[in-house]
Amino acid sequence: MAAPAMLLLVAAGLALCVALLWLRRRPAGPEGARGRVCVAVLGDLGRSPRMQYHALALARHGHGVTLLGFLSTKPHSDILCNEKIHIVSVSELKVLQVGPKIFQYITKVIAQAIQLFYTMLKIDRPSYILLQNPPGLPSIAVTWMVCLVRRSKLIIDWHNYGYTVMSLIHGKSHPIVQIAEWYEKLFGRLSDYNFCVTNAMKEDLQMNCNIKAITLYDKPAAFFKETPLELQHKLYMKLAKDYAPFKRGTDSERPDVEKSAFTELDIRNGNVTQVKERPALLISSTSWTEDEDFSILLKALEDYEEYVSDGIKLPSLVCVITGSADLGVCLHKSSSGLDLPMKVVDMFGCCLPVCAVHFQCLYELVKHDENGLIFRDSNELAEQLKMLLLEFPTAESKLYTFRRMLRASKQLRWDESWEQAVLPVFRNKS
Repeated sequence: MAAPAMLLLVAAGLALCVALLWLRRRPAGPEGARGRVCVAVLGDLGRSPRMQYHALALARHGHGVTLLGFLSTKPHSDILCNEKIHIVSVSELKVLQVGPKIFQYITKVIAQAIQLFYTMLKIDRPSYILLQNPPGLPSIAVTWMVCLVRRSKLIIDWHNYGYTVMSLIHGKSHPIVQIAEWYEKLFGRLSDYNFCVTNAMKEDLQMNCNIKAITLYDKPAAFFKETPLELQHKLYMKLAKDYAPFKRGTDSERPDVEKSAFTELDIRNGNVTQVKERPALLISSTSWTEDEDFSILLKALEDYEEYVSDGIKLPSLVCVITGSADLGVCLHKSSSGLDLPMKVVDMFGCCLPVCAVHFQCLYELVKHDENGLIFRDSNELAEQLKMLLLEFPTAESKLYTFRRMLRASKQLRWDESWEQAVLPVFRNKS
């Protein structure tokens, strides 16, 4: 497609959007412009837990909420059954496989901009649009334009920087990355209010972008808690049907005992207990992105096997990437060094001890030797696995001590944290 034709297409699309806006202009609905908030993600809503939590918190405090984004994954059931939350699906556009990659990328950005602008004009007029960043290209600029036209306030929730995520693929010096950085800082300054995930990011936004932000730490939602043994047993028995490491051993074939590798159910009285010689269950959830290096874990597991071969009495390990567990491992390294892994937040919410790979501001979440351990390489992780799992599964093990400390700590939950940091913005500025 020739350049003039492309420009005509863009102009026609924008003209259509503006025309639709004027046709749909009307007074605010029953909740009024003061009460409605659009929570927007140019990504998969089901994989955006923090934005789902925002929507639930806003609805709980009486706001009508439009939750806007892709519906590749189903959102949490609490979202789906909440009468104050209206989900607006945005179609995920595929990159055109025609022409140079830079042309494909620009075409996709333009198409997304038109699509998002059109969609945001159709929804009931909000008093605020709360936007997740990243991804911010083109969503920040488009949302700012919508806010100008609809007299709404723009709030950006900074989870990370989009340009640092792009740099993992293209390199820091790539022109696209440099343009993305310029764009993010320019349009980020046009927001009315800002939230971010760490104090380190708050300071960086102020120093490098002249953006004032409020730190809202990720906290576990109320539904994150330790899994009761009865539910653990049901999960293990279900997994045992397909995965050998979860299957029962051959040491006991009693018909009145239902046994997995980790738990056993006495059918006579319904009691579930943990198997004394059970393996340890290690969990490491992942977002399958470039900022996680699983080779660290694999090398540490090789070292762990060597410890066993050398005669150190350690339990067998079963490693999974989801489920109930004895120990969590986090391999997330922030692309900017300024965000925190939400998987660790959720693990702590379930009182699960964690070993996490070091990066710049991890100390804001993981306190070494207090609520978890921080490692820098596979050798250090292997040493920590050995230290934690000696004497497993007895109460004398270091792992048990960490779990006991997490149970005793009074962890701040999302609802409490949100009410302290976010609610005043909506109460004082509405």
